[in-house]
Parts: sequence; structure tokens; C-alpha cells
Amino acid sequence: MKTTRFSKFLGRCSTALPWAIAILGYVFLVGPIAIIVAASFSGGQEITFPPEHLSFELYRAFFSDPSWWQPALQSLAVALLTSILALAVTLPAAYALNRCRFGGLKAVELFFISPMLIPVISLGLGVYIFFSSVRIDNTTLGLVMTHSTLVMPFMFISISAGMRHTDPALEAVSTLMGAGPFRTFFQVLVPQIKTSILVGLLFAFLISFDEVVVAYFITGPETTTLPVRMYSALRWEVSPVLTAISSMLTIASLVFCLAILALKESNPKAHN
Repeated sequence: MKTTRFSKFLGRCSTALPWAIAILGYVFLVGPIAIIVAASFSGGQEITFPPEHLSFELYRAFFSDPSWWQPALQSLAVALLTSILALAVTLPAAYALNRCRFGGLKAVELFFISPMLIPVISLGLGVYIFFSSVRIDNTTLGLVMTHSTLVMPFMFISISAGMRHTDPALEAVSTLMGAGPFRTFFQVLVPQIKTSILVGLLFAFLISFDEVVVAYFITGPETTTLPVRMYSALRWEVSPVLTAISSMLTIASLVFCLAILALKESNPKAHN
């Protein structure tokens, strides 16, 4: 009898233990974010938790201070241009590498995603030395080119996953019916991988907007992005406005992640 009760007890523990570990893990990860969001409504001159009263003063301070919202606009512009440039390069590259067959195919694919394998600090130093020699450091062009290099591997993986589930026969039929290569590409192929393209664009935008390490090397007073401005503020001052910015970025990142999940669910075969 005692053995039976002890066995049931062990069975309950084995069932409850994974749930308890998962809950503790989520609390550990989400807890600091919840504290930052709550502190952003304190409205005081210092970061306080819990807030004594609810206020949107820190959010108003962000939108009324050019030293904060101008870097935010710079980050938005760089992220948009980066997404467009990365798509213009990655989409035809993914198409070519998925339709062609040659001896060094795997090596070329590995080369295309190699920026993922290089330590970011090393890449930042190399980009700084090169851009300084050609005088494009501290420029939006330099930022867009660098961020495009960083996000292309993620976009390439997303688009290539969609390409593997397309039907080449449809392109052959389109060509036989008299359609040119550009019309076949944009009217036959692109509609089949539009979900993968949108997922890649969302990834590219989010990664570019949040990037700080490489941008810290090559930005200057005129091209400072929001993550670099936040990092500098953490080094030289601990402004409570940072809690409001962090809260807005957290919400924006959550929205982007939900959008990516929704796109994947709408076309699961393209991501298997």
C-alpha cells in the first residue's frame, strides 16, 4: 500500500517538475522585462520600481527630445533601406542557387551565409578600418551596406526555404506560353514564395533596427542610431527615459515576432 502511494507521488512529481522548471524559466526571462515596463510609467528623474504613481512623462520626454527621436528616425530609415537592399540582392541569389546545379554550389551557399559565422566584434573592426580608408564611415550609406551584409544570411535562409517548395514546372509552362523571364519570375515564382519574402523582410528590419555592435564602430554624431544612443547613455548616464524606449522596443519586437509566426502559420510547408 505504501509502495503504491509512493509510486503515485513520484508520478505526480515527474509530471509537475517540468512545468515548474518551465514556469521558473519564463519568470526568469520575462521578469526583468516586466520590471522595465512598469518602471517606464514612474515619471520620475530616477528609475524607480515599483512606480509611486502612473505617468507618461518618460514617453513624452522621448518624443520631445531630438537627441532621442532623431536617432530613432535614423534607425527606421537604415532598417527600411537595409531591408530593400538585402531583398534586391538575396532574392535573385536564392533563385539562382536553388535552380542551378554545379560543383561548388554548397561552397557558394556557405559563403553567402558566412556573415552569421563571423564574430560581430571582428566584423565591426574590419568594417571600420575599410570604411575609414574609403571615407564612408559615419554615413548612412555605410550603415546600410553593413547592415545588409548582416541580415542577408537570415533573408537567404528564409527565401531558400520557400524556394525548395516551389514547382519549377509552372515556370516552364509560363515560358512555353510565351512569357519572358522577368514576367515569369515576378508573376509565377514570387507569388509562390511571398510568405518567405515577407518573413525575410521582417527579420531583416528587426535585426537592422536592433543592431548596435557594428553600428557603434562606424556611426558618428550625424548618423547615430537608437541602439547606439542607448548604449552611450548607459555608459555615461542612466536616464530613466531608457525604460520608456526599452518598453517601446520590446512591444515592437513582440509585434514583429507575432507577425513572423502568423506568416509561418499561413504557409507551413514553406518552413518545414
